[in-house]
Amino acid sequence: MASFWFLPAIAALATFALYLLAKSAPQLESERQLDLHFPQSFDDLKNITVFLGEYKESHPDYVLLLFCAAFLWKQSFGIPGSAGLNIASGAIFGFWKGFPLSCILTAVGATTCYILSYLFGRRVVKRFFAAKLDWFRNKVHANSHNLTYYLLFLRLFPASPNWFLNIASSHIGIPIHTFFFTVLIGLMPYNFVCVHGGSILRELTSFNDIFTWTRIGQMALIACVALIPGLYLRKKGNSSRQTTPSPKAMEHFV
Repeated sequence: MASFWFLPAIAALATFALYLLAKSAPQLESERQLDLHFPQSFDDLKNITVFLGEYKESHPDYVLLLFCAAFLWKQSFGIPGSAGLNIASGAIFGFWKGFPLSCILTAVGATTCYILSYLFGRRVVKRFFAAKLDWFRNKVHANSHNLTYYLLFLRLFPASPNWFLNIASSHIGIPIHTFFFTVLIGLMPYNFVCVHGGSILRELTSFNDIFTWTRIGQMALIACVALIPGLYLRKKGNSSRQTTPSPKAMEHFV
């Protein structure tokens, strides 16, 4: 197992590469100054997505490359703010292109985080998250007969700590292909809400217009529906000794 200190070096190199990519942007034909940065507020998000949407008309390949690089940078190193990029995806590329793009980038970025944690983060994860890791391992073991449905529930449930699932999954034996699939499918409702909000971003005034209680409730309902196949398999397999995940189970992470 490689040393943890390789991880900051990799993060620094990735950050420098992203910086160089942003600085190598083709110049504007007008006198308008090129200012590429991560948005710091809702209004800032609206302004930069409008600019990138217009900039994309003359430099589509560069905007796509920059967006993918920024998205993967945040996802791979567990940096907060991916919701803003999901919203930006809808605003810049439109819903029909932005939605599949966000889903794929989310799954690829989370899987990269999975791999980095496996290679460099075992000692750190076990040291600082020992209790949560043991709890998660026990839950995964208890639901090994319907692991895919259990992981889908965790991803679909709005209150799940996705950052922890990303760094912990490789240390408790979750196969990488199962991890990738459950991230890809399980976060689709969340990505749908964000990208759809981005596609009508000009009509909105704050993040609260996107993440309404109604939409959060709908995502929670979808998560509960995802449990039905697992419950059926449990009943069919007469596995009454194993526990079933429920929304209350997520209280352990809080």
